[in-house]
Amino acid sequence: MVDYSKWKDIEISDDEDDTHPNIDTPSLFRWRHKARVERMEEAQKEKEAFEAKKKDTEKKLKELQTKLSDDPEAAEKNAQVKKELEKVEEEKKQLKMKEEELQKKERQTPWNVDTISKPGFAKTVINTKPSRVKDEDLTEEEREKRMQEFVKQNEKLLKKYGMLRKYDDSKRFLTEQPDLVCDNTANYLVIWCIQLQMENKKELMAHVAHQCICMQYMLELSKQLDVDPRACVGMFFSRIQVADVEYKKQFDDEVESFKDRIRKRSAEKLAAAQAEVEEEERLARLGPGGLDPEEVMNSLPEELQKCFESRDVKLLQDTIAKMEPEQARYHMKRCVDAGLWVPEGGNKEDDGEEGEEIYQEASPEPTKPATSTDDVD
Repeated sequence: MVDYSKWKDIEISDDEDDTHPNIDTPSLFRWRHKARVERMEEAQKEKEAFEAKKKDTEKKLKELQTKLSDDPEAAEKNAQVKKELEKVEEEKKQLKMKEEELQKKERQTPWNVDTISKPGFAKTVINTKPSRVKDEDLTEEEREKRMQEFVKQNEKLLKKYGMLRKYDDSKRFLTEQPDLVCDNTANYLVIWCIQLQMENKKELMAHVAHQCICMQYMLELSKQLDVDPRACVGMFFSRIQVADVEYKKQFDDEVESFKDRIRKRSAEKLAAAQAEVEEEERLARLGPGGLDPEEVMNSLPEELQKCFESRDVKLLQDTIAKMEPEQARYHMKRCVDAGLWVPEGGNKEDDGEEGEEIYQEASPEPTKPATSTDDVD
């Protein structure tokens, strides 16, 4: 049978019984509780003092037992130790009796609200929303590598999200694919929008831009609440679907502003790409001296331009003969550097006087006067 006797003597709560109308009830309750707490503290101190004395007695007993010796010459010393040992053992018996009294007293002490139960667990668990994942500590290279891996694994899903039309479909899709709610998705959609605009797919760009702003709103909401973006999917779509006029206007304005930025950025990228192509073409046509033949041709005097356009060497020689020598040397040197004129079929080496040699080669040979051996004498 179950023994219910221990439940008979339970000290009721300090405020459970009635008091006389002339007595200050709150003060009485406080006094009762304070007196009970003081009794409990005194009992605890008495128990701690007993435990300390018991521990000290056991320590002394062990020390005296180790001092006993089997050596016959130490008989006098052993007698003294045994005498002390008897005192300690008697003290131990007294402590044993004291322990039994304390245990009996503790058993007879009524239970109260402070002793009737004890906490079952020392661990407290608080249910919180998932904290927002942060990657501020990553380097630029680590972010780029993570972005590449993310796109490689999820590109089909990213494109599918970008093509969704209805809020309910987007909400359902992101709920099923919560890992897509992150900065990498927003970055991918921005890049995709720029590519679509550069390909002149304006309507598709506008639609993907709308999906991109939805993603950015969820990410911004997660920052404001300091929670994981995945916890903001339902909150955002619930709000945007029943949004007031001001909130909807703010959202639409952000979409239009984003599309304007995409158009500007794509125009800059197209201009940069065109400039890069033109630069490559210019570098491809540079002459052996690093000059652009088109630029050099346009900078030549009109009479020299006609010579190169007609490819008439005789006309070139006649034109050079009419020009100032220094000016002719300057223009012919630039023509060689641009590849418009190849001296001696390209076999001539530079000896430091290239301008003079080019001028002499392009110039007509002077008429040589007739001579005889008689003249030498």
